[in-house]
Amino acid sequence: MNKIMIVGAGAMGCLFGARLALAAYDVTLIDVWREHIDAINTAGLKLDADDGEQTVRIKAGHAGDVAFRPDLVIVFTKTLHTATALESVRHLFGEQTHLLTLQNGLGNVETLGRFATAERIMHGVTNYPSDLKGPGHVSSHGTGYIRIYGADGQCTDAHRATADALCAAGFNCTLDVNVERAIWEKVAFNAAMNSLTAVTGMTVGEVGASTSGPLLARQIVAETANVARAKNIVIDADAIWQSIRTVFVEHARHKPSMLQDILQGRATEIESINGAIIATARAHNVPAPVTETLCHLVRMIEQKPAASPG
Repeated sequence: MNKIMIVGAGAMGCLFGARLALAAYDVTLIDVWREHIDAINTAGLKLDADDGEQTVRIKAGHAGDVAFRPDLVIVFTKTLHTATALESVRHLFGEQTHLLTLQNGLGNVETLGRFATAERIMHGVTNYPSDLKGPGHVSSHGTGYIRIYGADGQCTDAHRATADALCAAGFNCTLDVNVERAIWEKVAFNAAMNSLTAVTGMTVGEVGASTSGPLLARQIVAETANVARAKNIVIDADAIWQSIRTVFVEHARHKPSMLQDILQGRATEIESINGAIIATARAHNVPAPVTETLCHLVRMIEQKPAASPG
């Protein structure tokens, strides 16, 4: 797993790319933001982390700029851009190229399945913090974990090599046969926090300090747990709720990505989070009224016409 392509050079893609490059892996970042790519290729990628600041020399480019066959492709695009992004680089994939998604939401394996066979796909979850400060500059402070496993439920030498590479880069990565449970737990957390902040325009702390915010958040988590249970996936709703209560206080000023997208007039990941929960709920005849209502409200905000100048 020496030649690594990272598709999506946002905050997480840059963090992972920088750490892997520092561990002597041959890493290339793929993105569509030309200013960001040019900054990285000209002056390197600035990494601001707990162990200090450093500039990492790493390759970056558009899909059309590169011509190598990757051993591993790590996907960090927003879920609504996954298919387009992978289509742009699929001609570079070989029979031994493996794909790993650490994206938010549900349905990522199904999308990757259009570009590789099941035994070459890994899915997982991570909670490492990362912020993109500007072109060619990423910041990450704090710890986290990565859990991955084969999407077909198997564990191969390639999967172990991927976990070893991530560990060598300084990440806490484990192979977890129950990774789908971890994915659903993160989805439950995001379905509550992202949709509530996106609809209200509140920060995490403001939602937590309101009368209704915590009640709605806990109901969304409970509904998501019921939907997961219908798929024979048991998630710890109480632990998720405790995590939400913690971030209400410790990350009070934080604006989740979905709120940031709304504020910037961008499309959100609502379909792969709340929307995917609802689709699964309907397939199994499980009610999820609060989750569905928040999903519809975010969709309405996305469809709001842009304000006319003047």
